[in-house]
This record gives sequence, C-alpha cells and structure tokens, in this order.
Amino acid sequence: MSQVRLNKQDGPGSNGRAGNSSFGLSSGATSADTNGNSAHSFPVRIGRLILRIGNRLTARRVWLLAAAHAAFFAMVYLLAFGLRFDFQVDADAMDLFWKSLPWIVGVKLTVFFLLGHFDGWWSYVTFSDLVAMARGFIVSLFVIVAIDHFLLDARFLGPAYEMQIPRVVLVLDSVFSFVLLGGLQASWRLFREQFRPILRQDDNRWALLVGADLRSGILAHQIHSNFQLPYRIKGCLAVDGKNTRSRLGQISVLGRVEDIREIAAAYQATDVLVTSGMLSGKRMRKLMDACQESHLNLKIIRPEEDRFHGDHHVPMRDIEINDLLGRDPIVLDTQSIDKLLEGRRVIVTGAGGSIGSEICRQVLKFNPESLMLVGRGENRIFEIDNELRQLETSTELHTAIGDVTVSQRMHQIFEQYRPEVVFHAAAHKHVPLMELNVGEAIKNNVCGTKCLADLADEFGVRNFVFISTDKAVHPTSVMGVSKQIAERYIHTISQESSTKYMVVRFGNVLGSAGSVVPVFQKQIRRGGPITVTDPRMTRFFMTIPEASQLVLQAAAMGSGGEIFVLEMGEPVRIVDLAHDLIRLSGLPEHAIEISYTGMRPGEKLFEELYFDEEQTLPTAHSKLRAAYHRPYALSEVRRVIEELEQLIHAPEQELRTKLHEIVPEYVVPSDGPVSVAEEAPAGAPKT
Repeated sequence: MSQVRLNKQDGPGSNGRAGNSSFGLSSGATSADTNGNSAHSFPVRIGRLILRIGNRLTARRVWLLAAAHAAFFAMVYLLAFGLRFDFQVDADAMDLFWKSLPWIVGVKLTVFFLLGHFDGWWSYVTFSDLVAMARGFIVSLFVIVAIDHFLLDARFLGPAYEMQIPRVVLVLDSVFSFVLLGGLQASWRLFREQFRPILRQDDNRWALLVGADLRSGILAHQIHSNFQLPYRIKGCLAVDGKNTRSRLGQISVLGRVEDIREIAAAYQATDVLVTSGMLSGKRMRKLMDACQESHLNLKIIRPEEDRFHGDHHVPMRDIEINDLLGRDPIVLDTQSIDKLLEGRRVIVTGAGGSIGSEICRQVLKFNPESLMLVGRGENRIFEIDNELRQLETSTELHTAIGDVTVSQRMHQIFEQYRPEVVFHAAAHKHVPLMELNVGEAIKNNVCGTKCLADLADEFGVRNFVFISTDKAVHPTSVMGVSKQIAERYIHTISQESSTKYMVVRFGNVLGSAGSVVPVFQKQIRRGGPITVTDPRMTRFFMTIPEASQLVLQAAAMGSGGEIFVLEMGEPVRIVDLAHDLIRLSGLPEHAIEISYTGMRPGEKLFEELYFDEEQTLPTAHSKLRAAYHRPYALSEVRRVIEELEQLIHAPEQELRTKLHEIVPEYVVPSDGPVSVAEEAPAGAPKT
C-alpha cells in the first residue's frame, strides 16, 4: 500500500475496548450531526445517545464490571476512613461512612460508566486506559466534593453531617483507588505477557527481529502482547549499522542483520522476523540464503500500514518472490487522484484481467460515482464484480460483457453510462501466442484501442489512460508492434481532442495470468524441469498493486499527450528468478533441473523502456517519468490503421510484412513460427 486511502475501521470500542470519545459516542457522524444546520440535529443526537446508553446497559459485561467496581470502591473508601482515623473509627465517623457510602459509590459508577470504563476487559489495558482511569477519578473527586460541600448537610442527613466528610478521606480514596485498580489491571496484562509464556516454555520460539528503530520496538511489543503467537523476541538486528549497542525498551539490539548466522547461534534463535519492504531485494536474498544455511525459519510481517485493525493481530507469512524484488513502497499523491476520480463515472476495460481487476480495486478506494467493469470473459468479470460487491462502498457497480473491437457494443456502453474517466487495459499480451495469431493481435490491440479512443473523443471523456508495455519499444514481436501503433494513435488523437489522452508504459508484473512465476511454480510442483529460454534473458518486474497504483497516479498527473513510463528498478535475470522460486519452495537448488529451450518467436534478451529518440523528463513523482515521442500526423496514423483493418484476415506473412513497413524496427521472421506449448516458460512474461 503501498496503500492509498484506508477503509474506515471500527474504533477501539469495536473490539471490546473503551473508545476515546466521552459517553461512548462514535467518531463518525452524519452531516446533520457535524454541520449543525439541521433543525432536528440536537434531538437526533439526544436520541442516539439514549439509544447507545440503553444498548450498553443490556450488555452483561457492563453489569459484571460495575458490580466488581462497586465492591472495590466500597473497600477502598473504608480503607481511606480507616487510615484517616488510625483504624480507630468512632461511632459518628462510622455512621458518616455508611450514610455517604451509597451515593459516593453511585457517583463513581456513573462517571466510570459514562466515560466508557465498563466497555473493555482488563487484558487489553494500555497507558491510555490508565490515563482515562485517572481522569475518571479526578472527575469523581470534584463531583463528590461539590455534592458534599453544597448539597449535603445536617438539614438533610441528620447530626452526623454537622461535620462534612474529611477532605483527606476523599483524597486518600481517589489516590488509593487509582493505584490499586491500575495495579490490578496492569498485573493481569503483566501476567499474560511476561509470566504466562514462562509457564509454557515448550511452545515458545525464540526469534530475532530485523530492525532497530522505534517502529521495531512497537512491533516487538505487539508480538509479545499477542498470546496467540509463539514467538518471543530474543533481540533486534540493526539494518543500517547504527544503534547496534542500544536497547529498545527491554529488548537488546544484538548486532547487524549481516551477522545473522553468528547471532542466531549465540542466542539459540530459531526464527527471523522481518517487515515487508524493510530490506532491498538484494539484502533480502542474502538474508534468505543465510537463514537457509543456518536452518532458521524466515517469516515476513506485513508493513505497518496494513496492520491497522484495532487489535494486537500481527499477520505473518512465509517469504515470497515479491520480497526478493525489494521494491520501495509507493507513496501516492492521494489528493490529485481524489480530484480525478471522486464522484466520477469510471470505465475499466479488461476488468477481469490481472491489471484491470487491480485497477478496479484501487479506483474503488477513491469513491467514484460509478464503476463500469467491461470485459470479454464472463467468468472473470463475474469474479471481480462479486469481489467488489463484498466491500462497503457507495459507488454504483456495473458490468458489461463486450468486445472492445465491436464498435456498436462499445458505443452502446458509452452512451448508456457516459464515462468521465476510462482506463483501457484490455489487450492480447502473450508474446508467443500473438506470433501465431497476428490478425487477432492487430484487431484487439490496435483496432480495439482506436475504437475506444474515438468514442472517448465523441462522448467528451475527461481522461483516457491507455495501458502499454515495454515491448512496444524497438519491438521484435507482433504484440510489441501492435502496442506501438496503438501508442501512436493515442499520442496523435490527443493533439486534436479536448480529452486528456495518456499512455502508461511499464514492464512485466509478477503473478499475472500467464506470467513466469506461476508457470515456474507449476513446474516445481511437478518435480521439474524448469524451462528457461536463455540464461542471459532479463526482464523488468513490478507487483500488480504497484503497477496499478502508479497508473492512477499517472492519470491524475497527466495533462494530455504524455507517455508515462514507470520506474521499474533493475532488470532481473529469469534464471535467478527460477533459482529463487526453488529455494522458496523449501528445496535445495540442485533438486530441480533447469533446462534451456532457446528463445521463442518474438522474444528479446533485454527489454527497453524508452526509444532512443524519445526525450524523457522527471515528473513530480519519483517513480514516473514522461517520455515525449516523435510526432505523427493523425491522418497518417488513421490511414495506417485502416489499411491494417483491411488485412486482418489476410495471410499472416503479408500482415507481418505490412507491420515491418509501418515499424521498421520489427524484423519479419525468415522461418515460419514454431508452436507454443501451453506451459512454455515466459522468458518474456505477460505484461
């Protein structure tokens, strides 16, 4: 997350703990409540307050805690009287005690109830709860003193009240109540976190936590607080070489993460815990190797922003291939994306695909008025639509089954839903398959893009975002050529339209359908071999959420006509990816054979993100660059596409020759294309 906008979470009261607001009121309010403009806002507030109090009074927990507190308050009040009179309380003082006891206990119970102290169990007590408890006793003390001084005297309660309650008794009562009650609550949590694990030593696993900053100290505390987890933190490991001699609370920083072997052996640790994104891909790979050599279990903890669930849950998982990429977290300009999407009508084509479906998830976080999911495969559209409808959202969700190359169907969709923002992710992307289906690649990637771009201009769409690929740069494949021609059309139509057209170009994404990772994983499950096309082959990789978030960021930044290129980091060798996946499967590298099959039709050894003649400039976002391509005339590009449309059903060699005329970088294969097996390794995985 990177995360963009967090969904509204329940407040602390949702897990049985007292909320921050007095009287247990929720922080979420309607516009009538907050603005105060409605004539009925005050009565509504009173009604809701009464309803909330009534609901709380029906909870058995409230009555149990109130009874326990009542007994405790009575005993402490008696103790305060005893101390005041040196435990020799005369009859008058004792009479005063009994007459004042009911209303003093009643005042305390009322104050504590209104402040929400009966809504939670002691096992979840925090410093905030102790501060709230102190506030409760201070309020109770002032109320009791005021009642005793101004309301109660001999006229109401007889001769015993000729002398008021000694002030020292009230002060001692408040102080002892806070110290004893706070101590009781803290002792229960102390038992759960410190002493209870000692009683079950056999179930504990000593772990080393990577990180030596304040966040790591808080995380260590969360782990110790969660009795469900078997881990006990033996010490922390510094990431940057600093603070190697310091302590985080009572947890020592034992050294650097590079010294994991020696530290684990010295302290008999069995596990290593690391937060996702804390280490670069290179350092994570070294840590994984060290853990495997030392027989340590390496576990990944989700980043801090994904752990805000209002409880002590610390989700952990095994290390994954994404962790070895070591991508820096995405920081989005949510304000600009809000301006683009909030209250807008949005269409996403290819919504059932890996990128399209993730764009839908990300778009939904910015509260558009409506979201239309367009796709050709009914099953995948059904799945993403069903997933999104499980979320709490005010956005209207619509689905449409249709082919982007059928202009009548697309015109019908645009006319009915009048989109303001379009994300065009629908495309044929599998390189070897498109070598065998040249006409279909042109029809879908070129003609389909032209169809939607023309409709966007006709219906006055505000923003149109075309998802492209690095394979469009110096293309050697039919898929790459088709994407480059589509880029040209988007670039040229933007010069003559009020619609803001943008191209977003990036490399391969991990985990998408047909990409290298699931293919390799399937081959590993079958016992191998893993088939790699060439040991020199490298590719740029990023995760699906990362790519989708940057697509939204580019769309919000663009003014029209730009080609945004995502910062892809360092290229990764495909054979290294294969070795990593073998190790992540818990197998030694020699257990699975890697065989080299030779490059497939349309593949390149190395992908590129820019043309040589393209001018690239940095943008306001560190992970986006803007590329400015050589200009084309709209009439020329339209003519080229019309000629291609007429040749869609022509012999494929004729189509390839035509593509070479349009894009000279593309070289027509001299030999006929070879067949593509179903599980051929994606040396150039799907975008």
